[in-house]
Amino acid sequence: MRPDFRLVAHCSCQGVREMGKLRLFWVTIIVLPVLLGGCSGFQTKADFEEADALFSQGNYAASLDKYGEIRAKDPATGDRVLFEMGIIHAHPRNERKDYQKALDCFQELLRDYPGSGYRQDSEMMIFYITSVAVKDRAIAAGQQQVETLRQEVAGRDNEIATLQKKIKELEQRLFVVATQKGSIDRILIEKKERRLMLIARGEVIRTYRIALGGDPVGPKERQGDNKTPEGTYVIDSRNKDSRYHLSLHISYPNERDKKRARELGVSPGGNIMIHGLKNGFSRVGDAHAEVDWTKGCIAVTDEEIEEIARVVPNGTVVEIRP
Repeated sequence: MRPDFRLVAHCSCQGVREMGKLRLFWVTIIVLPVLLGGCSGFQTKADFEEADALFSQGNYAASLDKYGEIRAKDPATGDRVLFEMGIIHAHPRNERKDYQKALDCFQELLRDYPGSGYRQDSEMMIFYITSVAVKDRAIAAGQQQVETLRQEVAGRDNEIATLQKKIKELEQRLFVVATQKGSIDRILIEKKERRLMLIARGEVIRTYRIALGGDPVGPKERQGDNKTPEGTYVIDSRNKDSRYHLSLHISYPNERDKKRARELGVSPGGNIMIHGLKNGFSRVGDAHAEVDWTKGCIAVTDEEIEEIARVVPNGTVVEIRP
């Protein structure tokens, strides 16, 4: 059998600090089986070659079975067989690797074959496997801790999801109660935060994500500047047949806006609305608010503008902050 050098990389190398000793160890593993194999007769040598070939193909179970047959036929090779089987049981690529079985093989060799040429190598393998087993147990314990933490986090995620659901239900109840007892008395729009809030009796009862004009920073000054106004206005009309599903018209420009435009010698523009999505694009939904896409209006989803329109009468104050 050709021992896999990665077995050493997989094992702890503490206690072997000189590379010369390590090379001597593997030379011993490679050379001794060949030298001793010649003493077992031609058939036994062929059997060892077959077992080694099965090992090289990754057929570890068949290789172990073959070594068992060799030992039954030629007990004189028992120490070599035990050593080879120990290597297979501990091999890192063996999906059924069993460190305890490997240790049993090496310990049996030491007990039953005190004069074996594999004795020193077996002692070193016992040291390596014991070190690897300790590390594997530490890794397994760490993995278990990680899995436990993951389960705890998953449990907390479920708790958070449940709480969020309850919050939404409470918000919906508050919204229904607020709009049943009286209409919304103010709309507050915060441009920087990209949000529209419905205010009833001084309390925020609903918040919506919004999209603004394509050049949102600063107040609207002139027609075509793609800016959303800043100031205080009212809802002065609505359009149920809007090209943007449904729209509530804002009373821009106010007197301050008109004065500024006169001083600049420009038209202040107009036609500023709170509206839904362009007809035919309702499927975009919440994603529309990822970018400012209007010409100065305030956009929400189609479902949201319908909800807003139901509770916001004409004459409602609209405050738009920077």
